[in-house]
Amino acid sequence: MIPPRWEHSVCDEPSAAALSAALDIAPTVARLLCQRGLSDPELAARFLHPSLDHLHDPMALADMGVAVDRIMKAIAAKERIAIHGDYDVDGVTSTVILRRALELLGADVVHFIPERLKEGYGLQPAALDRLHADGVSLVVSVDCGIRGADAARRARELGVDLIITDHHEPDVELPAALAVINPKRHDCSYPDKNLAGVGVALKVVQALCQRVGREQWLPGFVKVAAIGTLADVVPLVGENRVIAKIGLDLLTKGPHKVGLRALLDVSGLTGKTIDSYHISFMLAPRVNAAGRMSTPDIATRLLLACDEAMGDEARQLALQLDGENVKRQQEEAEIVAAAKKIVQTDPEIGAKSVIVVAGEGWHRGVIGIVASKLVDAFRRPAIVLSIEGDTAYGSCRSIPHFDMLGALERCAPLFIRFGGHKQAAGVTLEAGRIKALRAAVNAVADETLGPDDLMPRLRIDGDLSFRTITDPVASGIASLAPFGAGNPRPVFSARRVAIVDGPRKLKERHLKMSLKQDGRIFRAVAWRAAERHDYLTEHKTALDVAFSLEQNQYNGATYLELTLADLKKSEDVGI
Repeated sequence: MIPPRWEHSVCDEPSAAALSAALDIAPTVARLLCQRGLSDPELAARFLHPSLDHLHDPMALADMGVAVDRIMKAIAAKERIAIHGDYDVDGVTSTVILRRALELLGADVVHFIPERLKEGYGLQPAALDRLHADGVSLVVSVDCGIRGADAARRARELGVDLIITDHHEPDVELPAALAVINPKRHDCSYPDKNLAGVGVALKVVQALCQRVGREQWLPGFVKVAAIGTLADVVPLVGENRVIAKIGLDLLTKGPHKVGLRALLDVSGLTGKTIDSYHISFMLAPRVNAAGRMSTPDIATRLLLACDEAMGDEARQLALQLDGENVKRQQEEAEIVAAAKKIVQTDPEIGAKSVIVVAGEGWHRGVIGIVASKLVDAFRRPAIVLSIEGDTAYGSCRSIPHFDMLGALERCAPLFIRFGGHKQAAGVTLEAGRIKALRAAVNAVADETLGPDDLMPRLRIDGDLSFRTITDPVASGIASLAPFGAGNPRPVFSARRVAIVDGPRKLKERHLKMSLKQDGRIFRAVAWRAAERHDYLTEHKTALDVAFSLEQNQYNGATYLELTLADLKKSEDVGI
């Protein structure tokens, strides 16, 4: 694997010094805030201490007033309302919070989430037919529908009112629905454009709570919205940060309804301080596994469970999710291995700027994860396709310098359907057109990507010598969490560091060691770095290291540990 190029972030040092003085925070923390565009003390303070009061007025979203009026009218008239969701974590949590809010308002409400393998993705005319036959007169979509023009036309034919709430990129023309709530609408002046689907659903809930004078209900919805927001990898700034940080605090503190409690317990999170890692790698995969491997209704029913008498049922649903997640991991590992082999052995695939790889019968529920793993492994955009008969279903993942959705739009004639974001998208096409897709998307990449764009990079926020790592500095850095897209975990560098214990292999995949600089020693771990054991042993007396600071807990005590992003032979050995 090509080692990453270290790129040191610049900082306006006078601004950082002024911010450190104004907020009485460590200079290291002030530098990090300035590098994130938060040199203004008021903006920085709001970032460090988000509050639900910082959420924008939901009525600033285009069509929100129309939507709330129609929903309240339907509740008053006892009309049946359906929430139409999506099968990933964002869609499931969106469905849960909006259905629960409507139940609290006394609505006659049901939900429908399409099953990935039976009904496909998104808002479809067939779903409108089904809901209409069930007596539904108002459908509210969550996390889907922004490109559902056919479904909107069918709703009008049936006399069903349709409210679309979504966060995906809209087409040139919006669907002809009663209301379309999406901050990415070109005619919408809402100040925060980067909400997850569950964030948009939360704004509807917030507007409903305001309408009926029940703002005190909002925190209970925020903690579920935090799960979907963190799982959907949206930028963790603005309202997303408010939702994620406050939601994590609420998830840690409790109390919770019986369904969420069972999910946290099966995920091994009961009694723990829950952070973004726990959501992304422990809780969200279990919720996602339902939609990937069987039916998303397992996760939806679990998170909707409120009655304490449902304890046993909730436990069984949570265990079922756990089992589906194990199956997902097995499927994923097999497909990743097969896909990597194809990339490494077929130059028609492996030598291209965009990896386009396909397999017969690959499980559609995991190809998105496989695409992400190929991006990580080969540092290139990837499209992974499952061939089922004459049709290929694909998931696309990208790198920062390549607009995947823009590239797909230039290949539009090849698809039966497609949609998504710049960094993640989905496609459906005839299996016979896979080679044409590979050629077309790589023609776009050859125009827009240079060798430098494909070079792996490691952003370094600044130097941090071991001597300057104190508890206040570590706590200050931790206050910037949750980390993720738009607010990356800070990475620091330290020069001329020695390995004084290790490196030792951990599970044959990772390395553990102790590092020393200027008389101070820290424990450190390098994940998935076992192949570098011999190199580090050879140069252990003088290394430059790139690392993040972690505050870990063990037996009630907190200790600092370094998570190593990279290590290399010291560049200043002769000094």
